[in-house]
Amino acid sequence: MTRFIFITGGVVSSLGKGLASASLGALLQGRGFKVRLRKLDPYLNVDPGTMSPSQHGEVYVTEDGAETDLDLGHYERFTGVTTRRSDNVTTGRIYSTVIAAERRGDYLGATVQVIPHVTDKIKEFIQAEPEDADFMICEIGGTVGDIESLPFLEAIRQLGNELGPKRVMFIHLTLVPYISSAGEMKTKPTQHSVKELLSVGIQADLLLCRCDRPVPPPERRKIALFCNVREERVIPAIDVDTIYQVPINCHPEGLDREVCRHFGLDSATEPDVANWRRIIDIIRAPEGAVAIAVVGKYTRLLDSYKSLAEALGHGGIANRVRVELQWIDSEVFEKEDAVDYLEDVHGILVPGGFGERGAQGKIEAARFARERKVPYFGICFGMQMAVIEAARNLAGLPGAGSTEFGPCQDPVVGLLTEWTRGNEVERRGPGSDLGGTMRLGAYPCRLAPGSKIHGIYGKLELSERHRHRYEVNINYLPILEKAGLVFSGMSPEGHLPEIVELPGHPWFIGVQFHPELKSRPFDPHPLFISFIEAAVHQARLV
Repeated sequence: MTRFIFITGGVVSSLGKGLASASLGALLQGRGFKVRLRKLDPYLNVDPGTMSPSQHGEVYVTEDGAETDLDLGHYERFTGVTTRRSDNVTTGRIYSTVIAAERRGDYLGATVQVIPHVTDKIKEFIQAEPEDADFMICEIGGTVGDIESLPFLEAIRQLGNELGPKRVMFIHLTLVPYISSAGEMKTKPTQHSVKELLSVGIQADLLLCRCDRPVPPPERRKIALFCNVREERVIPAIDVDTIYQVPINCHPEGLDREVCRHFGLDSATEPDVANWRRIIDIIRAPEGAVAIAVVGKYTRLLDSYKSLAEALGHGGIANRVRVELQWIDSEVFEKEDAVDYLEDVHGILVPGGFGERGAQGKIEAARFARERKVPYFGICFGMQMAVIEAARNLAGLPGAGSTEFGPCQDPVVGLLTEWTRGNEVERRGPGSDLGGTMRLGAYPCRLAPGSKIHGIYGKLELSERHRHRYEVNINYLPILEKAGLVFSGMSPEGHLPEIVELPGHPWFIGVQFHPELKSRPFDPHPLFISFIEAAVHQARLV
């Protein structure tokens, strides 16, 4: 029997519902339960695929090719449970489904309304594919009181009535601010937030109180009294210096214990947080440090590269070093010399991106890394820019470019119009919709025996997640390889270049896929382990 835990947020956004959900999932796993996590987003986009990373943060891609919210990355990193398309839904997707059903006549002439038709679809999504999960943890995006969140809150209210407290629990994450001028913590924002939740018919069963210091017992009792919850279910969620501290903090406060008590579950197994402590020990007491420059175009909002930053940190954990990230807007290299920014770094990473803005700066970063023998890691767009740089400066093709930016003399990178997924051929064209039309999700890749990438992975076949619509043009491989590049990873049919490396360089690798999406704190991705190891060697040479 699957039990449902709904996590809502109040007062302000960005309190950490995703991390709270992921941490609770990890603690319940530690008690021997099987968990699944889902995110319900209230915006009207069908998915975040067409949204600017500078507004929404990164787009997290699942194995089955869904473009989803970045919180699904937290779920996977904390629990190791592979998320799916069914684990993220938006208002846009719900309404699209309802309107399509209405057009087909599925409602038999009924007047289609938010209640019951939209809320019924939301409930269907929440309860879909539970398999044998003991707990389904559902995070509700946005903040209680937002008009766009109301259908989701109504849907979970209905589920609470239909399934009862033995199968449904409501956790509310709220803010308890400290007012320095008054010298005290204020509980009123939490009281008002719980009251707002109660106004839509939902009584919180447990409160997670985000704060920057411990909540004194009098304030804790006051919150319990005015919010109608037991005192032991007022759980402080204190600010931490690393997100991997969150499960360690939540367990002694009783988060997982009170969840089990709510459902009447006896679990003699206590979560083992020793593994989390080992990670924290390395993070706080590293044996050295390396400086990595991330040359991107969405650096104004660091959530744009959330999985990337975490994966680099995982590489640091594996090498027992602190990874100091220097976020550099690639556009600066179009006006200033790269050496002014990159001379003292131990590694350069150019991540994915879309569009011509900042592309030349990424090319300059790749050139600097190649010429100065600095470890270089190009991911997706970063691989393409490295290939264009080599085409221009090694292969004698000064007109090399990408058709993503318009017509060019030598389209070394071009639009991917056809590829194979399983037994089906997928086709796209210049006029295709932007949303959901890329090469998305996990695809296989075959490695060249004896290549550097083969040594890193330790196998000849792999599967990685993709998100792109442009690809290195296979017609240019002979001239590029003659210039010194090695395409050491190809799609199984041999048509799509997946990995490029530069022999004779300390570490110069570009990949068309996104390895950061599969890195975990307890299982760092081999590419990030190897890249940071190369940066450690570089630091010793400087």
